[in-house]
Amino acid sequence: MEMLTTVRVPLQGPYDLRELALMGFGHREEKSFDGVMRLGFCLDGHGESQVGVAVTQRGPALLIRIEDHAGTADDVEAVVRQTLRVVSADHDARPYAALCRADPFLAPVFETAPGFRPSNFYSPYEAAVWSIVSARRSRGQGIVLRRRLAETFGSVLTVAGQRVPVVPTPAQLLAVDQVPGLPADRIPRLHAIAAAAKRGALDVNRLTAMEPAEAMQELQQLPGIGPFYSSLIMVRACGLTDLLAAEPQVLEQLRAIYGRSLDAAELEQLAEAWRPWRTWVLVMLRALGGRLGVREVADARR
Repeated sequence: MEMLTTVRVPLQGPYDLRELALMGFGHREEKSFDGVMRLGFCLDGHGESQVGVAVTQRGPALLIRIEDHAGTADDVEAVVRQTLRVVSADHDARPYAALCRADPFLAPVFETAPGFRPSNFYSPYEAAVWSIVSARRSRGQGIVLRRRLAETFGSVLTVAGQRVPVVPTPAQLLAVDQVPGLPADRIPRLHAIAAAAKRGALDVNRLTAMEPAEAMQELQQLPGIGPFYSSLIMVRACGLTDLLAAEPQVLEQLRAIYGRSLDAAELEQLAEAWRPWRTWVLVMLRALGGRLGVREVADARR
């Protein structure tokens, strides 16, 4: 399908699209970067349109090119808004950079890749689908199953010359009766996710308007979504910058740096100085902490 449009969006603060594209998160497994980050997603709202987007960086700006779509994905503003949330370009990150550089604990990690920002799930709906598909299996196995679900029941769009599988829309997902390799008990859970999306319960604006604890409690009413996955949906799909929910890998890095485990109260106290960027800081520590030796980071906090 012919390109629909290209939108140029100025960036505020350090930004490196390559760092996001190679982050290795959720279903993304890119091992190289050719200058284009290829996205394929169900559009926000009820998710019944699917769109393929090519994102490139030109100095202090992103070029968002809508290249393919299935359904009526003609709301350019909505596509751009969702894309910016996915690639964390919807915030002025200059205060975040200043905070990191002023913090002796964060500065050495931040400076390994000043343009790093979190890469997010496409939407709460797709994060919930990933949660069901990937539960109790390795990330690699989850990636294979997600691709199979997308190619069989969703769409395969062409973005910058490559095929990009897009997960089924909620209506398409409700029609799925089996996915090879996926346990049969996951199908009713996927149907519940689809039904929730269709009635607007997974709308990103609705969830972010709620208190995070309330939203996570509500998400846990969905079969297969427990505390971990409800946190994953809120932290990594809604584009929030200040929700404190450390992933296990972050806690392990902090344990190595401090020489002991930190309990929830200690982590909350430590992270108080990182407001209003606690989510971004914790994701940064997970993604970049390994680039420095534990001793280097530990020395920096003394």
